[in-house]
This record gives sequence, C-alpha cells and structure tokens, in this order.
Amino acid sequence: MDGWVRVQDGRIVGVGGGIPTGGAGEPGGASRGVGREVVEDLRGRFVVPGFVDVHVHGGAGASYQSGRLDEARRVAEFHLGSGTTTTVASLVTGTPGELADGVAGLADAADEGWVAGIHLEGPYLAESRCGAHDPALLRAPDRDEFARLVEAGRGHVRMVTLAPELPGAADLVRDAVRAGVVAAVGHTDATGACVREAFDAGARVATHLFNGMRPLHHREGGPVGAALNDARVIVELINDGVHVEPEVVRLVFAAAAGRVALITDAMSAAGMGDGSYRLGVMTVTVADGRATLEDGTSIAGSTITMADAFRRAVEVVGIPPADASRAASLVPAQALGLDDEIGSLDVGKRADLVVLGEGYSVARVMKDGRWR
Repeated sequence: MDGWVRVQDGRIVGVGGGIPTGGAGEPGGASRGVGREVVEDLRGRFVVPGFVDVHVHGGAGASYQSGRLDEARRVAEFHLGSGTTTTVASLVTGTPGELADGVAGLADAADEGWVAGIHLEGPYLAESRCGAHDPALLRAPDRDEFARLVEAGRGHVRMVTLAPELPGAADLVRDAVRAGVVAAVGHTDATGACVREAFDAGARVATHLFNGMRPLHHREGGPVGAALNDARVIVELINDGVHVEPEVVRLVFAAAAGRVALITDAMSAAGMGDGSYRLGVMTVTVADGRATLEDGTSIAGSTITMADAFRRAVEVVGIPPADASRAASLVPAQALGLDDEIGSLDVGKRADLVVLGEGYSVARVMKDGRWR
C-alpha cells in the first residue's frame, strides 16, 4: 500500500495513505513550515517502526556484561544497523560485585542514549532451569541486593527476570513494581499456580517463552500455560529456528495475539562467525550459527538480529507483516512502558523507522529523525 511519513525535529508529524500530492500536511505541502524540506522516495519499499529489543546480551564480538561504555556502544551500533532503534542491555547472572559494576557502567551507556535500559536476567533463577547461567552464582531473591542494583542503575534498570518459586520471589516482584521495574518470570520450574501468583503480584512478562522453563503439559500447564492464558502478560519469543520451532511460534501468535514480543537474546557472536565466545563466565561454542555451552548441555543465547527475527516470522512462520511488525516494535515497547514514544508510526512519536528491501532485508534505518 502506498503511503508517506512526514518527519520534523526527530518526530513523526504526519502520516497518510496514497501518493503525496503536496496538500496540507503532506511532504511538500502547504504546512511544511519554514526552510527546505527533503523528500525521500523509497520506491515502493516497506517502512516499519524501528525494532525494539528488550532482551539482548551482545553482538559484533562485544558484550554488555562488562559494563564498559565502548563495548555497549559497539553492541548497540551493530544492532542499530539491523534496524533495532531501541535496545535494552541484558546482564546474565554474576556475583553481587560484578552485577553492581555492570549496572553502573550500563547506566552511563543509558545516559548517553546507547541503550534504553538494563535487564537483569538473574541471579534469582532456578538451578534446574539455569540454561547458560552459572549455577554456582544463582541465589534466592535478595531484596537488599536488588535495591542496591536499582540505585546503581540511576533509574535505568528496566526489567528483572526471576523464578517465582524461589523464597522471597513474590516480595521482590512487588519491590520491582514499586521501583518502576518490570518483573518477568523465567528460568523457572514453577507450577502454573505459582506463576499465576507472580502475575497477580505484578509480573507482566514471560522471559523467552518455553526456554528455561518447565514445559507445557496437558495436566500441568506450568509457566507456558499461565502466560498464554493471562491477557496481562507479554510473552517473549526467540524466533531463530533453534529455540522454538516455527509450528510452535505460529501457535503462540494465535494463542497470545497482540502479546508476543520478538527478542533476539543475542550474545557477542551475533554478526560474527563460528568459534568460541564468552557469555558471562561461561564459554560458548558457535557452530553453524547455533550457540551452545562448551559442553553442549544448553543453548546459550542466539546469534540473530531483530531483522532476522522479523523476516523469519513473515517468511518462515507465515505471520502477516503487520502482526510481525507489532511483535518486533509495539509490543516490546509496551512491555517497557515506552509505547507512547516508540513502537508505531503514529504522529507525535519518535521518528524511528526501518526501510525494508527485497526479502525483508534492512535497506535503511532512521533513528530520532536521522538516517544512520
């Protein structure tokens, strides 16, 4: 469908269907204001909102885990090139000191606009579902430690993933909600009843649905059943063809329509070749783009970008482009509470756009009204 978007001072100030004719409010129209207006003809390509990735650990050989500003820039710039205009830096489980240092460093990256916040994936996770997290570093929810991490983040801690069956988990969920931090359920062996209690306490996200959690069973729905049946909950999906197979991805889009947030869970190997990498303290081997712990016991994040996740959703899974776009942009923005600023091509929102070429490949990226 033909259409146009008008951008001024980093914001979307007009949208419309059809081919612009120069009327009021259209590009080149009477309301264009003072100064020369540049009109870009995108020649029939798709334009979608900038992708929003609420769960990403690294890319281009760099990792958010170090908390170093230069590495954070490198990761963010790599994913920006693939259309992710808003990214949340995820930290895996570490010692109290390592996490405090990482959060403080990433708060600087957030102050500079490289990341939109920090996601603590752990350390309050179930050992039985720890995945690529070091089980020796896992611990029960510690409200004092969490408060210190929130303080170190200077308002930039956006999300915390925890296992709701651990002692003190419900109290930490409530602490997170009071602090303005999204509580997410993940890396958990909890029953459905226990997960529902966490949702009632204020948890609103299921971290990478199916992965790192008790599987769905017809006599015990577990975290998957609880999340899919709760209209308050956004469910993350890693759509890389490794973590969740296409038939199941299609099932989730049908069961949780309008509540699916595509994520990458990308680690430092994204954008790189096969080889050996680090995820926190764990050694990860990447072969044919598949990342696993060195001993092969667990998948260890992904090597995809949000552009890959979007393209696979449309071309492999068969999701309509509009629904895939919503899952890659608006729903994750809603998870962060930023949907009044980003996530859709609506007047007043930030001018974060992705131009898609043949095969849904990323042709151009605009962030804050500037081509990158």
